Amino acid sequence: MIEKIKSLSSKYHSDIVAIRRHLHMHPELSFKEVQTSSYVWNKLDELGIKEKQHMADTGIVALIKGKNPGKKTIALRADMDALPISETNNVPYKSQNEGVMHACGHDAHTSSLLGVARILNELKDEFEGTIKLIFQPGEEKLPGGASMMIKEGVLQNPAPDGIIGQHVMPFIDAGKVGFRSGIYMASTDEIYVKVKGKGGHGAMPHLNIDPVLITSHMIVALQQIVSRNANPTMPSVLSFGKVIANGATNVIPNEVYLEGTFRTLNETWRYEAHKKIVHMATAVVESMGGTVEFEIRKGYPALVNNPELTASSRQGAEEYLGKENVLDLDIWMAAEDFSFYSQQTKACFYRLGTRNEARGITSSVHTPTFDIEEKSLETGMGLMAYLAVRELAVSSTAS
Repeated sequence: MIEKIKSLSSKYHSDIVAIRRHLHMHPELSFKEVQTSSYVWNKLDELGIKEKQHMADTGIVALIKGKNPGKKTIALRADMDALPISETNNVPYKSQNEGVMHACGHDAHTSSLLGVARILNELKDEFEGTIKLIFQPGEEKLPGGASMMIKEGVLQNPAPDGIIGQHVMPFIDAGKVGFRSGIYMASTDEIYVKVKGKGGHGAMPHLNIDPVLITSHMIVALQQIVSRNANPTMPSVLSFGKVIANGATNVIPNEVYLEGTFRTLNETWRYEAHKKIVHMATAVVESMGGTVEFEIRKGYPALVNNPELTASSRQGAEEYLGKENVLDLDIWMAAEDFSFYSQQTKACFYRLGTRNEARGITSSVHTPTFDIEEKSLETGMGLMAYLAVRELAVSSTAS
């Protein structure tokens, strides 16, 4: 089966590159993937995949049924949304939508999964079980397209025995992949704060309640949540990336507005920290004469890779790519809404190397110069196709 899949991956590579470039040229923001969804739907039609439906407006779920389709089901997921970033790459497939860019590789995920669909649809008489293809909207924006698709039943009819996802990684060379079992990525919560005081002339601070000074103390104090309240063995991050004090050189404003993020890898500590953050912020602000409005918007949970499925997938990757091309991953404090799937079923989320230093393809995700080594698409579609059919066979044997 490995050689068949490798042959088909090589055969269809140029077609998948063309699909990726089309998607890259026409990016759409989260939950606005109307044209992208239509394009994917039509590509599935061209492959003769008729069992499909829309979910969460622009999402798509499709089935490829092998022999004995009711025996086992493996789900495969790709996300489709882009980011509000203006691309600065000088490439023929540069984004044509001003201010919008596939800077996180979701074009690669979607095109790779279409490649998987083409391969597995061609081989469906050679495996038992069902492949569920999930093309998901809105990974980059709360509440996350994964949570919406789950609510609409994407993990039902049939319920998958496991779900596999892959994500580009510009720090890993093309042709290689990375795996980590257990806790891998952080939860993410958005923080919105308004500190209110009493503004006035900067030369008469004794007549004011300075929200800028209060906010400064609050930000510094809140770092104790991580440095003195969190278990040192449990990574946590509390960062404020937006602070607006709309005064002037000699004007103290009435209020200061902040936005930030809290991330960790433990769900119990996550909610304990929420309470501590609000309590400490309120105490500091009120002790200095101000008031505070504090909102924490619950985001994605921590992503936990199922040990059994991850070990099996890693072994499959070593079989397909060679052991030397399969790497260990460290924990990563970024977040992914694939985590919602990991709360519902066995999940494995691995990294697809897309780096090529010789060609200067080294930029991180979420930057205006991000790009991928397109040879990685051959690896991406081939490996995912193999992991899916291998997992069906492993599951069938185990049952």
